[in-house]
Amino acid sequence: MKRMLWFGLGLAAGVAASRKAREAAYRMTPAGVAENVADAVRELATAMGSFGAEVRAGMAQREAELHATVAQRTGMDLAPRPTGVPAHRARASSAQV
Repeated sequence: MKRMLWFGLGLAAGVAASRKAREAAYRMTPAGVAENVADAVRELATAMGSFGAEVRAGMAQREAELHATVAQRTGMDLAPRPTGVPAHRARASSAQV
């Protein structure tokens, strides 16, 4: 009975070791290296995208704080006009209101 237990454990260890060796060998092939590089580039692009989104959100928040400070100190509300609206239309629509 002990021999069957040790045989089974040895068989399981051999299968695990052969799988690890096969994975390590695959990582050393050009296809494996390319896959690792592609994963790294994808991860970098995701990180850069989220960093850019955080920077834009911070910029918008700081711009709103600065506009509020200017409005409080000077009494002039210089809030930015909506993007895509020409200056002469923005002035005309604000004058009508």
